[in-house]
Amino acid sequence: MGQQSDILSALQDAHSGATGTIEFPTSSCTYQVDFDDFIGARPVFRIISTGTSGINSRVVDVQVVQEVTGWVMGKCRIPSGLTTTDKVNFVDGEILDIPIHINNLKDSPDAIDIYISGSPRFKQKVEMGESRKTTSGSDKYGSVMGLFEDGIYFDQPNVRITDSVAVQSKVNRFRDSTNPTFRFTPAGTANIGSGSRSAVQLEFFVEGGVGKVQITNHCTVKTAVANTYDYNMATSNPMTFKKYNIYAYHYAPDTLYVPSVVYPITNTYVTQHFGTKESAPGGQIYVNGDVIIGGDRTVPDSNMTVKGKMTVVATGNIWIADSIMVDGASDANGMPAEGNPNCLGLIAQGLVKVIDPGLSVAADLNVSDKLIPSHKHFYKPVGIVNGSVANRKLPHNMYVEAAITVGGGGWGAENVGSRVTVGPGKNDYLIVHGTISECIRGIVGYTNTNGFIKQYYLDNRLLEGILPGDIWFGGKYVPAPAGWHDYRPEE
Repeated sequence: MGQQSDILSALQDAHSGATGTIEFPTSSCTYQVDFDDFIGARPVFRIISTGTSGINSRVVDVQVVQEVTGWVMGKCRIPSGLTTTDKVNFVDGEILDIPIHINNLKDSPDAIDIYISGSPRFKQKVEMGESRKTTSGSDKYGSVMGLFEDGIYFDQPNVRITDSVAVQSKVNRFRDSTNPTFRFTPAGTANIGSGSRSAVQLEFFVEGGVGKVQITNHCTVKTAVANTYDYNMATSNPMTFKKYNIYAYHYAPDTLYVPSVVYPITNTYVTQHFGTKESAPGGQIYVNGDVIIGGDRTVPDSNMTVKGKMTVVATGNIWIADSIMVDGASDANGMPAEGNPNCLGLIAQGLVKVIDPGLSVAADLNVSDKLIPSHKHFYKPVGIVNGSVANRKLPHNMYVEAAITVGGGGWGAENVGSRVTVGPGKNDYLIVHGTISECIRGIVGYTNTNGFIKQYYLDNRLLEGILPGDIWFGGKYVPAPAGWHDYRPEE
C-alpha cells in the first residue's frame, strides 16, 4: 500500500481492489486490499492475506488506516538558494510535544538528518527515514539519544508529502467533493503594480453561538521582494527552489460591486463518498489560487475563531494574518479538549506562512484605486491596526490551531531576519496545536533576534478522523482499533 502515491485513488481506479502475491524463500502469501469504511472522515482499508508455508496456512484479516504523524518533514533543512539548502536546528527553549517524522535525506557522506543545538525537548516519539548507523557502522545519533523522551525510531517509510502526484490526487478529490458554491477562482483586478496576485480573504468568527465565515473574493495582494529565506519549490522536484514575493498588503473590491458574503460554516458541509460508503460531514472550501486568513481588529485578545469542522484547500499560498483558534472547551494545558468537535485543516499546494507583522506599507493605502468606470478597490488592513495603516502587528504569541499541510515548500513565517521587530535578544512564540506536514522546513525565527520560537503540540483529536477531507500522507499503515484478526483456515 505504501508503494501507491494515493491508495484511495488506486482502489477507485481498480474498482474491485488490489491483489497480489509475495514470495519468500520458503513460503508465500496472497493478499487483497479493499476500501472498508470511514472513521469519521478518515478512510479505513481492509487487507486479507493468506500465508502458506509447506502444508500450513494462516489468514490475516486486518483493517488499517494511514498513519498520522504530528510533524512531518520531507527534509530537516531550509532552502538557501535555487538548488541549495541549509541546516535548521532545534534549539534551547523549544518544546516539541508532537510526534516527528523526517524522511531519509540520502545525503553523501551520510550524516545525521536531524539538527540540534543545545537541549530542546522532544516529548513524543521521533521517526527517522534513515538508519542510526552509517554504512561503515559508526553511530550518528549516540550523542543526542538522551533528548528523545519517548524514543527515536529508525528506518521508517518515507511520508508522501514530497510526492506531487499524491498531493494533486488528494487536492482533485477534495475539489470534486466540495459544494460548487464554495469553489473559488479569485480574479482580483486592483491596479497596484507588478507582482500582484489574486486571493480570497476568509474571516472566521462566532455570532449568536453559530460558527460563520466571511468570504471576500477578487482581492488583490500587493507582494514585496524579500531578501531572506523566502523560497518555495520551483517544480515538483523537492530539491529545486525559487524566491517568491511575500505578502505586503491587499485590496478588496468595493462591496457595491463584489460584496463580501457571510455563511454559517455548516453551509459548507459535504460528505466524501467511496461506493456506498460516505464520510462524516464536514466543511470544505476550495480556492484555485491564494488565500488570506485574517481581518483588521483593534484589540489584541481577539482572533479568528472557528466553530465547526472546516478544511480549506488552496492551489496557491495560504497567508495567516492573525491567531486562529477553534471554539469550545480547552484542557488544562490550553489544548482543544477531548470531545471538542471544532477543527480546522489548512492545505496549500504553495506555502502556508504567517505574514510579516513589521512590513512597511505605502502612505497612500487609504486612497482607493480607480479601475474601470465606477469600480473601486480599497485597502483592507489585517492584524492589529491602531489607527494607522502602517502600524500593523500580530499578537506577540501567535496561536494556530489547525492541521497544516504544505505541498510546495515549508510552514513558517515570512521575512524573518530582515529586522528586529520585538527588541534585541527576544523572540515571540509561534504555538501550534495540531499537525504539520511540509516538503522542506520553512524558517520560523532567528534565535534571540527575530521571528518566533516554536512550541508545537499534537492535537490528538486529529487522529480520530474529525477533520473533513482526506489530507493524510503517511508512508505506512497501522491497524485500526480492534482491527486485527488472524486464524487458520480450518478454524
